[in-house]
Amino acid sequence: MTKTAGAESERPGPDPALFDKIVNLCKRRGIVFGSAEIYGGFRSAYDYGPIGAQLLRNVKDAWWRSMVQMRSDVVGLDASILGPPQVWEASGHLKNFTDPLVDCTVCKTRHRQDQLDDPDLCPNCGSRGTFTEARAFNLMFRTQAGPVEDAGAEVYLRPETAQGMFVNFKNILETSRKRPPFGIAQVGKSFRNEITPGNFVFRTREFEQMELEFFVPPVEAPQWYEYWLAERLRWYADLGIPTHQLRLRAHDADELSHYSSGTSDVEFLFPWGWGELEGIANRGDYDLRQHAEHSGQKLEYFDQASGERYVPHVIEPAAGATRALMAFLLAAFRTEVVNDELRTVLGLHPRLAPYKVAVLPLSRKEPLPGLAGDVLAMCQPHWMCDYDETQAIGRRYRRQDEIGTPLCVTVDFESVDDRCVTVRDRDTMAQDRVPIDALVEHLTGRLDL
Repeated sequence: MTKTAGAESERPGPDPALFDKIVNLCKRRGIVFGSAEIYGGFRSAYDYGPIGAQLLRNVKDAWWRSMVQMRSDVVGLDASILGPPQVWEASGHLKNFTDPLVDCTVCKTRHRQDQLDDPDLCPNCGSRGTFTEARAFNLMFRTQAGPVEDAGAEVYLRPETAQGMFVNFKNILETSRKRPPFGIAQVGKSFRNEITPGNFVFRTREFEQMELEFFVPPVEAPQWYEYWLAERLRWYADLGIPTHQLRLRAHDADELSHYSSGTSDVEFLFPWGWGELEGIANRGDYDLRQHAEHSGQKLEYFDQASGERYVPHVIEPAAGATRALMAFLLAAFRTEVVNDELRTVLGLHPRLAPYKVAVLPLSRKEPLPGLAGDVLAMCQPHWMCDYDETQAIGRRYRRQDEIGTPLCVTVDFESVDDRCVTVRDRDTMAQDRVPIDALVEHLTGRLDL
């Protein structure tokens, strides 16, 4: 008999206790580690372990599949992380990419003024009226390129992946034979010198973005903006996040960036409340015009059919890969009581699951490991697989449940004679006997990738 513990499988509101459960699970199962822990760690930096690295890769692959592979109007790009000051001057980051900071003169802590519940009250020590005047702090990481440290060698780590797509607009337009509406997609690292990082991997100084710049004729921008709002919300739901844990929130007029005529966030109900997963913005023609002005290059499109020449407008869906990973973990986590024992399950969509199949010989005594090795070799060309031959089979099932493996293949003593294996389902725990010769076909139908 199986029953849900508490209300963890159906959560109408935030569950503050879930945050600690996920953090503990990530450390225990090799999903996320604090960076450089043997040296005491490095604040707001994280390393993704064997399970986490594969999960993060699967999140990015699922995004790329949806945004590039399955579309004929989007191409990919992998632009440089380092960028010269001219790029960031044109984009406005050198002037505008700042946070207002205040320091408490009593406890010496630093805070973002715009994130204080009470602008006069220090949340650390409770002192009132002890903040310094707000100062602008630029969030970009600045470094030097080359052996000489002078102003001529000054470069920046990119704070977003978007600008690489704008400065390559002309190159891609000329080489890809695309025409508006078309998009340029990129997945890559970005860096922001956040003053108040926190909530595990939700806000960090080094993170990965999944961004699309979709270039459209100016008159079509409003309809494409609405299209991408629905499309991006659907992506999260299709990969297993319940719709009641997702929402679209339109920015108020005072929240909009100076270039945006409309921005909405896809938000997820985190344990601490609603938080942004992705922003979708109608950026107009601001970026291409800025780079055209500062570079002296024409960044426009000439429509030969109509004879019209115009600077495309841009719709930008920009998602955080690590935030998406965290949301998928939180949405997939559940506990159940099975035969008076607690079972922890990550009900991840098969496309996201770090391992699709686990091969488990019932015993470490030959010939089972040898046969299990043959089964593993059959599966590995098709899926990422795990292999485990230690401890009782029930404990091994629980380990695979906890890291989200959809299917376990058990090789038992009967398998030697009947050439069949047992396939166990993570979610239902149902077991089916399947001939080894038909195993790949059977698993393919079950995984629905």
